[in-house]
Amino acid sequence: MPVEPLLLAELAALGIATGFLAGLLGIGGAMIMVPFVTIVLTHRGYPADYTVKMAVATSLATICFTSLSSMRAHHQRGAVLWKVVAVLAPGIIVGGLVGAQISAALPGKSLGVLFAIFVAFSATQMLIDRKPKPTRTLPGPLGMFGAGTLIGVVSSIVGAGGAFISVPFMTWCNVKIHDAVGTASALGFPIALAGTAGYAWAGRDLPGMPPGSIGYIYLPALLAISAASVLLAPVGARVAHRMDIRPLRRLFAVVLYILAAYFILR
Repeated sequence: MPVEPLLLAELAALGIATGFLAGLLGIGGAMIMVPFVTIVLTHRGYPADYTVKMAVATSLATICFTSLSSMRAHHQRGAVLWKVVAVLAPGIIVGGLVGAQISAALPGKSLGVLFAIFVAFSATQMLIDRKPKPTRTLPGPLGMFGAGTLIGVVSSIVGAGGAFISVPFMTWCNVKIHDAVGTASALGFPIALAGTAGYAWAGRDLPGMPPGSIGYIYLPALLAISAASVLLAPVGARVAHRMDIRPLRRLFAVVLYILAAYFILR
C-alpha cells in the first residue's frame, strides 16, 4: 500500500527542520522528531498506543544514519576516544536491546510522560547552560559496562543518541569536552543499532500498524527524515558559526516545554 504524497512531504519538512535545528543549536533530533511524528501518525488515526513507540523507534533508526556522518567528522579531528567506545559499547548494546523491550511493554501514555520528562529536562539544561565539573577518572571495565547499559536503556526508551547522558558522564570523569562530544557521536551508532533491532523485534506482527512498518520502525518517516536531516545539518552548523545562538537556544527551550506539556496533556 503506497504512502500518500502529503504524508511524505510532511515527513520531509520535519527532516529539514530536524537537521537544520540540530546543526544550529547542537540538539538531538529526538526532541523534535518524536513529538511531531507522534502528531502526524495520531492525526491519521493510527492506534494511540503505537504512535509514541513508533516515533521513538523511528527516531532511533534515523540515528543509525546521522551518527555515521557525525562520527566521521569528529574522527577526522582526532576527537573520538576509540578505547572508551570499545569498553562502553557492549553495555550500550545490551541496554539498547533491553530499553526497547521496556518501552514496548509500557502503555503508550506512560511512554509519552517519560518522553515529556526527558524533553523538559533537556529544555532546562538549555536554559541554564550548565557545564558539568570534571572531578574524577573513568571507572574500570565493570563500571563502564554498567554505565554503558544505563546509557543504552535510557536512550532507547526516549529515542535519543545518548549524548545527553554520555557527554556529562565523560566530562564528569575528566574527559575533555571536545573528546567527550566526539566519543558520544561514535556511541550513537551502537545505541541506535541495538535500539532499532529491539523495536523491530518488539513490534513484530502487531495488528493495525501503518503500511511500510517493520515492527515499530516506520520506514517512510525513516527514509524521508534521514535524507532531509543529513543534508540540512551542515547548513545549520554553518549558520551557527556566524551568529550568537544563545538567545535562540533559550527560545527553543520554551518551545520544548510546550511540547512536553502536549505529551502530558494528550
